[in-house]
Amino acid sequence: MRIINSAQITKAVRKMCISANCHLNSDIRNAIENALETEKSEVSKGILEKLLLNADIADKKEVPICQDTGMAVFFVEIGKEVFVEGDTITDAINKGVSEGYTEGYLRKSVVGDPLERVNTNDNTPAVIYYDYTDGDKIRITFAPKGFGSENKGGVKMLNPSDGVDGVVDFVVETVKKAGANPCPPMVIGVGIGGTMDKAAVLSKKALTRDITQRNKNPYYGELEKTILEKVNRLGIGPQGMGGTTTALAVNIEEYPTHIAGLPVAVNINCHATRHAVEEI
Repeated sequence: MRIINSAQITKAVRKMCISANCHLNSDIRNAIENALETEKSEVSKGILEKLLLNADIADKKEVPICQDTGMAVFFVEIGKEVFVEGDTITDAINKGVSEGYTEGYLRKSVVGDPLERVNTNDNTPAVIYYDYTDGDKIRITFAPKGFGSENKGGVKMLNPSDGVDGVVDFVVETVKKAGANPCPPMVIGVGIGGTMDKAAVLSKKALTRDITQRNKNPYYGELEKTILEKVNRLGIGPQGMGGTTTALAVNIEEYPTHIAGLPVAVNINCHATRHAVEEI
């Protein structure tokens, strides 16, 4: 049994909150640079160049890539040989969010009640999903989720008879309705299977995967490519200015489901699909 003090978790989370919001991940940067080579619209090429310039400024000055520094979302894998002393893991993470968003001068966007709308003033509480694994480590994945893109996602309970065509149509239609609002070029997370809520979580988790990595199942890997091609034929383009780069990637995560159902969820991210990982 390995003992981890909760202060280590808080420290790691504080660091991730600042880093993920200020430094564009290399997989996203490379995808934007590659899009510059393939984009057909000169106007949209200019947009992509400005997105990279913005990322460079954020990186050098350690200021947020986007003013919406998001709601703090975490996926936490806990080894079964780990014991956390001190605070609970949830309290440790929330302390880290509070410290990171305060010390990093990140915008605090969380309200304590969805209807009363009073700001909590430190971007807590976070949204946290836990999983338990073998080993003696804790792996924390942080994904700040801006709501310009979050608001444009969707869940649909398809009939099994709708099949793969129904899935593709729903994803493409969701992106079409979103238009320029999620600040494209987007990264699109898709969750297929499970229950309604499980599909939604899968779609969000899909956004934390490096966009150079296709789904390990070749069938779903090809489906990711198919949907991306269809999305990029919509003509929305970078920041809605038209062109051939509406999305940088489509990431799919799947899970077993009921014989009577085919749940599908779509979670969209803007071009700055922010995420960070720390292992303790």
